Order: sequence, then C-alpha cells, then structure tokens
Amino acid sequence: MESYEILWKTTLPELEKTISSISFDTYIVNLTPVDIIGNRLILCTQSAIFADQINGRLKEKISDALNKSNSDVTEFQIVVAKDRDEYVKKINEDSGGAIADAGSPINPKFTFESFVVGSSNEFSYHAAKAVADNPGDAYNPLFIHGGTGLGKTHLLMAIANHLKLHKPSLRVLYATCEQFINQMVESLSKGKLTPMDFRKKFRNVDVLLIDDVQFLSKKQSTQVEFFHTFNELVMQNKQVVLSSDRPPEEIEYLEERLKTRFSGGLLADVQIPDLETRIAILRKKSEEQKCLVDIKVLSYIAETSEADIRTLIGKLTKVIFASKLHERPITIDLVKEALKESAGEKQEELKVDDIINCVCNFYKVNKADVIGKKKNKEFIEPRQVCSYLITEMMSLPLVTVGKSMGGRDHATIIYARDKIAEQIKNDDKLRVQINDIKKMLLKQ
Repeated sequence: MESYEILWKTTLPELEKTISSISFDTYIVNLTPVDIIGNRLILCTQSAIFADQINGRLKEKISDALNKSNSDVTEFQIVVAKDRDEYVKKINEDSGGAIADAGSPINPKFTFESFVVGSSNEFSYHAAKAVADNPGDAYNPLFIHGGTGLGKTHLLMAIANHLKLHKPSLRVLYATCEQFINQMVESLSKGKLTPMDFRKKFRNVDVLLIDDVQFLSKKQSTQVEFFHTFNELVMQNKQVVLSSDRPPEEIEYLEERLKTRFSGGLLADVQIPDLETRIAILRKKSEEQKCLVDIKVLSYIAETSEADIRTLIGKLTKVIFASKLHERPITIDLVKEALKESAGEKQEELKVDDIINCVCNFYKVNKADVIGKKKNKEFIEPRQVCSYLITEMMSLPLVTVGKSMGGRDHATIIYARDKIAEQIKNDDKLRVQINDIKKMLLKQ
C-alpha cells in the first residue's frame, strides 16, 4: 500500500465522525488518494461538480482530519479524474516532489512494517528508524553494512518511504553508487547532465541514501566528488545514509578521509538471520503470497537454509510454485522434492542466458533488444519477465543479474521483479505465460 493510501485510510475514521453519513457516502467514499506532494494530499474524484461540492462544503473538515493524522500533510487538493495525470505532473514540476529523481524507483513495499526484525538485524533496524524519525539529528552518517541479500536496500528504501509519508516536504534522494558514478561520468563527458546539474542533484537534498558504496573502490576522481558532496551535506546537517557489503575500513583503495568520515557516525551491521528470524521471514512472505504454509514446513525450510534472505525466500517461492504446478499440498515431502529438483543436475546447469533466450523465444523478440536500452512496449515486458525469472529461479546477487541484463543497476532489477510479481496476482494471461516459460526451462 502506497504512503498516500495509508494516510487516507487513517484519515477516514476521523472524517466519519464529523461528516454526515449521506455526505460521507456521497462524496468521501468516492475520493481516491493518488499522491502526496510536499505537504499536500492529492485526492481524485470523477466529477467536477463533486470537486466543487467538496471544496465548498467539506474543505475545513477534511483539513482538520488531516491535521490529526500525525504527519506533515496538512493540506489537500481535489483533482478530476480526466485531469489527474496532467495535474500531478505539473504540480511535481512546480514543487520538486518529496522523492528527488535519481533514476532509482523506491519500492513502496520496502517499509519498516514489512521488515522482519530479529537479533541479527535489530540494531540496524532501530538505527534506520531513528534516522527516519529525526533526519540530520540522530546519526549522521548512518553506515549499514552486511552481506548480499540481508536487507540493506530494504532499510534504505524504508527510510525513504517513511519520510515520504511523515515528512513529505523533505527532498529525499535514493541512488545506487553505480548511478552516482555513471551520472558523474556523464556530466564530465558533456552529456545532457552538466557538472553543475550533477552537483545540484546530489547536494540540493535533505536526505541522501546511497546503496553499495563499496563500488567507490579504485575510482579516484569519483571519490573526490563524493567526498565534497558528503562534506557539504553533513556540514548543513543534511542526513546521509550509506550501505555497503563491508565496513569502511575493509573497502580497498578507498581514501582514508572517506573511511574516516564514513566511520564518524554510526556503523550498523546486518548479519545472517538466526533460525527464529528465518522462520518469521518465511511466514510473512507466505502470507504476502496468500499461501498458508504449516509452521513445521516453514521450520524445515529455515533449518536447511543458512544463506542470505534472498536465497531463503527463493526456496519458499520454488516450493509454492511446485505446489501449484503439481496441484499438491505443501508438505515436507514436497519441499524435499522441489528443492532437490531445483538443486539437481538440470537446475545446476541452468544459466542466465538460458532464461533470457527462453523468454526471447517465447515472446519472439531479439535478445539484443531485450537487454538493450529500447523502450518499445514489446521489449519492456520480456525484459521485466527476464529479471523476475532470473531472481526467482537462480540465487544470484542482484548486481550480477543487472550486469546480465545489459548493465542495469540492482534497484532497476528489484523494480522489474516486484512489478511482475505483483502483476501476475491479477493478470491471468501473464501468469500462464510465466508458468509456461518455467516449464520449458525445467524441461531443458
């Protein structure tokens, strides 16, 4: 659920107390929240007449209800459905929006509420939550480090989502280190982005979230630029949050002054989850997929999995898919068969190129177009399906998946994976297509 949907949901009970049932059912129930821009909630209605009535008769009561929502959103704007897209685009251009544009989408599912807390990540979770509640005042910088697939990106995006809901007037920018590097190179090569534009983008923010800063290693000129960006933000009490697969002192070929500054705030490590946390994660993920799995089965999967969270969830996904494919209930015997099948010779031989080629053949498109930069509709869906299947059927770091998909960053892979995962819940045609591709791959 998006932040604006959560806010509106918490506002409705207050409105129900102060507005007559006839007005509530006629006008309020038919309003749809579509965005939060600055301190303003954007609500959509189907009729201009309804918009006039609400602005004339109910404006004060809606504003009062928003003021009681414990967020910085204190105003609202009614737009008519037919004008919605144009209006939101224009108001975003005028205000800049809460989430600054860095090319990395913020996954709305990555919230503090959806993060499973255990002894292995409790410290990092509370540190991230403290920063989200008081950016620039709590811990600056916050440096979260740990192995691949343990939830670092989830925490960074949870901070961004929390701020969008509770402090929408702040400019928050999330980007991967790879994007920082690429955009800096572009600015120096006289591309569309000038050096001044680049600095403005990364320094004119209230909160800067950079994922995978270990990739600064060996990049001397980028380190200099990052050093000055970091310094300017921290000196102005702007919040900086960084993630890495290792602590600062272990990042090779990183300038000492950067190591010192990265260590000058709070270092929080995320470790491999213990058994109890692994079971809790599996239970939450099975609930999200609307699939009830016996606790004994979840315990068995957790006990036989000590790797990262992504691999753990991948095993659960394989088991659920096997259950649907063979129309069998999820039992420990089915788990053994499904995981044995996925770890057998045929599955071990499965390569990224096998998946990409299979998807391309299925959709009858050229591989170069799918992993390339073309934005034609006929290439976008196969491209996203590839990202989804690779992450689901193979235990690979997202950075590796991104490189295989034409050099895309891991945030783009996450977005594609989650978009397809969400789409197949309601799109029967796409779900059948993906299951057919999986069957083709498993028979190879």
